[in-house]
Amino acid sequence: MTAAFVTSPLDVLKTRLQSDYYQAQLQASRAARRTPPPSALSVPRTIVLHLRETFQILFSIHRVEGWRALFKGLGPNLTGVVPARAINFYTYGNGKRVISNTFNHGHEAVWVHLCAAATAGIVTGTATNPIWLVKTRLQLDKNQAERRTSGPPGAAAGGRTATTAGGGAAAAGTVQQHRQYKNSVDCVRQVVRHEGIRGLYRGLSASYLGVTESSLQWVLYEQMKLALSRREQRRLLSGRTRTQWDHVLDWVGKLGAAGSAKLVAAAVTYPHEVVRTRLRQAPTISAGNDGRRVAKYHGLLQCFRLVWREEGVAGLYGGLTPHLLRVVPSAAIMFGMYVLPGPSPGESCRVPRG
Repeated sequence: MTAAFVTSPLDVLKTRLQSDYYQAQLQASRAARRTPPPSALSVPRTIVLHLRETFQILFSIHRVEGWRALFKGLGPNLTGVVPARAINFYTYGNGKRVISNTFNHGHEAVWVHLCAAATAGIVTGTATNPIWLVKTRLQLDKNQAERRTSGPPGAAAGGRTATTAGGGAAAAGTVQQHRQYKNSVDCVRQVVRHEGIRGLYRGLSASYLGVTESSLQWVLYEQMKLALSRREQRRLLSGRTRTQWDHVLDWVGKLGAAGSAKLVAAAVTYPHEVVRTRLRQAPTISAGNDGRRVAKYHGLLQCFRLVWREEGVAGLYGGLTPHLLRVVPSAAIMFGMYVLPGPSPGESCRVPRG
């Protein structure tokens, strides 16, 4: 929960960069500055442009909306992080034990880890999807308000506002008066009222696709941990006394394995995060001259195709930097603390606290 609180600004930034609204703002900002699109730039210049735009949005959130906006969605995030982690670890640990005992004579294998991780991901995603939908809607509530009150504000993407002494406060006040959701409970009520119970499960298909991330993470982590275990076995067979360096390597190795596994898994499977946010965001577009509006994204594959066609590969990786800055250290600490005091997750069914 502490990690969720500390990294909340990065979570808000990631969600906004994943949305179609902020990606449109970035494109408008580049056009105003006559900056070439990322596809036309070299890799170093693309990286510099990406980092500059990312931090411009981060600083503009505080300047335009106030510091409290950096913690939007924190309530449902804190509500969901503990049960989500508990369900994931508990289901994975027990699933690995049951699958290995039932189908592999009690022996672990890569396919056992994969099946257990997939099961844990599906169970966790299904149980907690409404919580994450509320969090996403609250974090994107500002741009919904701006769409109703005025045209696209350059400040949201490029940090460019009419900065008079009271301009920021006035803008923030206008946005506050026209917010769609008052709080988490109001968000749930409105979603159920206008979209039905099914509305709480928007993006669930992308969450199921995200099972590949948790599965890859667990498999990589188990293999790295197995390599450390083999090193320890070689030391025992050699009769060498355990040194301080061995203790350090054990701690650093397990923390590094957890962080590295998360880094690789998150980077490889990240596009599903963007699609999941777009589906939960549920933006609408005009369907004709009669003022009728329809959902922009209708399903998983259609959303992938549309983002790719309109924004290119860069659109599928919007918000990757704050996402990695948030989840990699958190995963290293969480996984490391889970296994360092005792046996591996498959050897114990206890649920990690905090």
